[in-house]
Amino acid sequence: MSDLKPLEIVSELDKYIIGQDRAKRSVAIALRNRWRRRNVDAELREEIAPKNIILIGPTGVGKTEIARRLARLTESPFIKVEASKFTEVGYVGRDVESMVRDLLELSINMIKAREQETVKIKAREIAEERILDILLPEPKDRQNSNVHELNEPHIDIKPVGEEKFTLSTREKLRKMLHDGKLDNRYVDLEVPDRSMPMVEIFSGAGIEEMGINFKDMLGGMMPKGSSKKRKVTVSEALEILAQEEAQRLVDMDKVVKEAIEKAEQSGIIFLDEIDKITGKEGGSGPDVSREGVQRDLLPIVEGSTVTTKHGPVKTDHILFIASGAFHMSKPSDLIPELQGRFPIRVELHSLGKKEFTRILTEPKNALLLQYIALLRTEGVHVSFEEEAVENIAQVAEDVNNHTENIGARRLHTLMEHLLEDILFDAPDIEDKNIAINKAYVDNKFKDIREDEDLSRYIL
Repeated sequence: MSDLKPLEIVSELDKYIIGQDRAKRSVAIALRNRWRRRNVDAELREEIAPKNIILIGPTGVGKTEIARRLARLTESPFIKVEASKFTEVGYVGRDVESMVRDLLELSINMIKAREQETVKIKAREIAEERILDILLPEPKDRQNSNVHELNEPHIDIKPVGEEKFTLSTREKLRKMLHDGKLDNRYVDLEVPDRSMPMVEIFSGAGIEEMGINFKDMLGGMMPKGSSKKRKVTVSEALEILAQEEAQRLVDMDKVVKEAIEKAEQSGIIFLDEIDKITGKEGGSGPDVSREGVQRDLLPIVEGSTVTTKHGPVKTDHILFIASGAFHMSKPSDLIPELQGRFPIRVELHSLGKKEFTRILTEPKNALLLQYIALLRTEGVHVSFEEEAVENIAQVAEDVNNHTENIGARRLHTLMEHLLEDILFDAPDIEDKNIAINKAYVDNKFKDIREDEDLSRYIL
């Protein structure tokens, strides 16, 4: 994990997210506290629990983006789940423990990819030798002599000149391979047959607790060592073999052990729509209660051990960031035990014209920059005047006020409507330099501004 200072974390988040300073400060402190905990005496380290956060605010104000960027900054395993997808124990649905298993799988993939990158050069060298073996197989009499050597002493009567000729030919092929002269030549490659029988299994919640892995079971039913032949170019074969060798060189036991530790110590789980599981259900009869889901979430957030096929995972030090609009409810509607596990509450404010203007232009991945880059691929150069940008921001604010407030996501809808004609005609357009001014924006949004019903329908 990176040891960034809180100020540096906020500075990095500012490159992608406009405003919401309080939320950025809170997550920066939570992240820095992890680094501080790692440097505390071992005796006290296990006692320090992470301070989980609830981000409160309408949709499209940056709640998810803050958590996602935070995970990327620290290269932490990060997973986003929607609380409304979970059901309480006893009902068919997603088990709450599945989010921890998903986090571990993600962590394993991260570590595995990193390890494969470290053995990339070695894997490439082995793959190259295998390609040369395919292109220049050993003579049959030589192969037979190798078999004899394993069983009993055998005198190889192969002439020295022939041995030199083979080595010389192999080195010539190697040079041609390096120069790319063999790239388009086709070879028959034996690849493992990974096809699995198409069997759909409906498993109950917590099936992994019984130590059953259906994928491995089905894999065991298939004949071992089965492979199929593929006709591929030498360059493709080299990539396939390099990837295969990289997987062989990686020690998966070490990867899993490190992944479990990473998930436990630096994992981040983002619980979206937590407000949808607050309050109690009305009506009578058996039903999945929202409070029941909260009670199932409680032990995970509180700290427990989740059984996975790779081994047990402790959730005591996983950072949970919850978010919700809380239009119809409030954080105090959560059960008291769960409230106590989310001590930090941060309210994110709604976005207006000023923020929309900055979102369109300032971030590294600004929306205007994305459209400019997309159209540049067609040779079309689009520029936006300052007044035009402010006008787009104003329309976004007006539409959000008169219809559903979806925050910065409104800008995506507006930009698509604004540039629809240009995006459609770009391949055949004659004038490759287009300047978007205030008049152009007014003209495109004229009908929407005048007709509120139309704006509801289109935007």
